[in-house]
Amino acid sequence: METANFAQQRRVVPGWQSLIARVLDVMLIVLGALLASHVRFQDIEQMRVNTAFVAFAAAFTVVLFPLFGVYDSWRGRAMLRLTGQVSLAWLVVQGCGLVLMFSLHRSDFVSRLWLAYWTAVTGGGLIASRLVVHTVLSQLRHAGLNLRRVAVVGCGSHCHNVVRNIEGSAASGFRAAVAFDVRPVMGTVGSGVPVYDDFDKFSAYVRTHDVQEVWLALPLSEEPIISRFVSEFRDDLVNVRFVPDMRSVALFDSGMIDLIGMPAINLVASPVSARALIKKEIFDRVFAACALLALAPVFIGIAIAVKLSSRGPVFFTQKRKGADGRIFRIYKFRSMRPHAVERGVIRQATRGDPRITRVGAFLRRTSLDELPQFINVLRGDMSVVGPRPHAIEHDELYQKVVNGYIHRYRIKPGITGWAQINGFRGETDQIEKMQGRVEHDLYYLRNWSFGLDMRIVMATIKKGLVHSNAY
Repeated sequence: METANFAQQRRVVPGWQSLIARVLDVMLIVLGALLASHVRFQDIEQMRVNTAFVAFAAAFTVVLFPLFGVYDSWRGRAMLRLTGQVSLAWLVVQGCGLVLMFSLHRSDFVSRLWLAYWTAVTGGGLIASRLVVHTVLSQLRHAGLNLRRVAVVGCGSHCHNVVRNIEGSAASGFRAAVAFDVRPVMGTVGSGVPVYDDFDKFSAYVRTHDVQEVWLALPLSEEPIISRFVSEFRDDLVNVRFVPDMRSVALFDSGMIDLIGMPAINLVASPVSARALIKKEIFDRVFAACALLALAPVFIGIAIAVKLSSRGPVFFTQKRKGADGRIFRIYKFRSMRPHAVERGVIRQATRGDPRITRVGAFLRRTSLDELPQFINVLRGDMSVVGPRPHAIEHDELYQKVVNGYIHRYRIKPGITGWAQINGFRGETDQIEKMQGRVEHDLYYLRNWSFGLDMRIVMATIKKGLVHSNAY
């Protein structure tokens, strides 16, 4: 029997269900291509579908979707996270298809408008189909069907919180059936959930009442009790999962990993898994390449305006810290007149700063001066979304006085971030402002998902380009 952290354990879907899901996805891709062709060309005689591209997309879907966890079990997973996984996987599939078509010199035969329609229609169909199934499953589980009965073993408030979380997630497919309190307390820990303090009676209840899960909500110090329960149910068809109470020792949400063949739990480490970082890296490179191509005319126009506004280079570069503290040079459009800089001292721009040119003021106010950072993203120095990088001199100062500051560098810095769309932009002339920015950055690290990244990107486009604190 395997003991694992429930939140990080990979959930496998039965083979036949996974096969049906794959077939349905391929059908949606083909139907989406046909519908996009109908919308694009309208005239039946002109309708055409690039069958090679569609075939490539279907093949890439079969290979890549499982790598993104699209066909893992949905039980206990948030729908927003699943939507993000499907969206990212489909965009990567289309990106791979485009690269292959370009390599075969067949990209000229692809209608760009048809491709845009196809990507949008099929992406919507893939998400909608899962929403429908998710809704149906939720209704079944609310009605008491398709459930897994859970026995919770714990002590104190953490045990009660686990039971309450189960009861508050009716659509997850789990139901708290019984609890074992290591430090006996009279009564119940939830609505009608019986509590045992006798080990033998509890074990008998689990075996006679069709309980499929035993969750050990215990602190790390209770190793003898953990071992006793694992040994008791080792030969039963019961999943034994460890849901440790590590709020007092773990900086981020802890997760079980494989460390040179040994199970280990992260206490202070990057909260974003290596698998998630790969997805983020793929999205970053594709997004940056598309942005640079689409914004090429804007880049040329801004470069000319900067050059005419004052003497000096078009780009301003400065050393910043990236993931794990690695140093890189960040690119921006120059917004200030050339001026003497005191070594080791960084003077932040202030409102009405005389160093800023007229063109520079507009670029800073609209955040257009940040556009060259897509080059940093393409180079792998930065991410589209992440904690904003600061001057190295500021890093050395704030690391000493702001709690958790250094942990912003657990992942790559971003062009935009959770702190920026929540008002923490511009000058940080007070420690409280930087503390607020860092707290938002750490929230982002703890709760990262592709869906959250998309929410930040959309919010940046909608309201983040112009801000009163940007000057």
